[in-house]
Amino acid sequence: MGMPLGTPTMIATRRALLGGFAVLPLAGVLARDDRDGQADAALDAQFARHAPPAMAAAVVGRDGPIWSGVRGVRRAGADEPATLDQLWHLGSNGKAMTAVLYARLVEQGRAKWGATLSELFPGVAIDPALQAVTIDDLLGHRSGLADRDLITRGVMMAAHADTRSTRDQRVELAAMALGRTPTGTRGAFAYGNGNYILAGAAVERLVDAAWEATIQSEVFDPLGMASVGHGAPKGDNPWGHQSVGDQPAPVDPAGIADNPPPFGPAGRMHMTVTDYGKFLRLYLTEGGGLLRPGTMARLTTPHAGAPPAYAYGWGVQPGPQLGHDGSNTLWHVTARVLPARGVAVLSVANHHGRGQPANHAMVEALTTLYAPG
Repeated sequence: MGMPLGTPTMIATRRALLGGFAVLPLAGVLARDDRDGQADAALDAQFARHAPPAMAAAVVGRDGPIWSGVRGVRRAGADEPATLDQLWHLGSNGKAMTAVLYARLVEQGRAKWGATLSELFPGVAIDPALQAVTIDDLLGHRSGLADRDLITRGVMMAAHADTRSTRDQRVELAAMALGRTPTGTRGAFAYGNGNYILAGAAVERLVDAAWEATIQSEVFDPLGMASVGHGAPKGDNPWGHQSVGDQPAPVDPAGIADNPPPFGPAGRMHMTVTDYGKFLRLYLTEGGGLLRPGTMARLTTPHAGAPPAYAYGWGVQPGPQLGHDGSNTLWHVTARVLPARGVAVLSVANHHGRGQPANHAMVEALTTLYAPG
């Protein structure tokens, strides 16, 4: 790669990109299925206009999938087509999944809302400015922690080379973050992956098991999301792409093609479009039996404080209308959910530079088609 993932420049780019969670206006009512080809035509148009190597999009309703489509090739310069049963990297759109996992533990009596870092990490040296920070502050990016204080190039590259268990590495990262005086202010919004790394480490302390295993058993397995994995998808799947000049260049998933494993709770998952739709349906069905309606209401209510309006892994507009972007700088995904309308739309691409405008435009087109207003 020309520039390794995790350099300060790319971290800043990722923060700016993933913070764009409230870009598209969403409103309206559920429309019919795409029998006249308008969704396919929209996908053709955005794929042709922005030309990512591949992109896929889908519409989900309360009863399940409504429409989906895919265009392009797995790797630029090759001719293997991308397909809907392949795996797509979701970047920071996995943050909402970590929040759902914590909510699940609360309902089981194994965790509690409002738990402070002192309660979540007993016996760990915690800076006085962080001791009263809560799990809710972490999940709402209002802890005062800043990624620039923790996620440096040195930390990123050391994590890529670390052979210890992911859980051991996450324990070390958490201790490092907790022992430092935050440069931000608690209550002020500051998007940061470190918040969710800490939340994942807290989950591991609560259940005495790896976050990866716990989210699989408590969220993905009950929802039937059998395709979920971690890191850049390998095998016969689309590769992520970086930009070389003005052209997308594929990045071999066998190398450094994602953030290091300890970053999992902040968004390091891949899955099929269909399985991501199963997760989004939670917000259309008041928890779908996995969580109680009251819990879902909490997860979609913005935290108090100055704008922007952000809940537990989602930007929130009135309605509520939920939105989030994700990227590891090689992929891009945009999701928008309208719980009251019973519609969720998503678009993914395997190049974030071309994928971001393509996905935003596709999500807007699908929203206009399936939830006009």
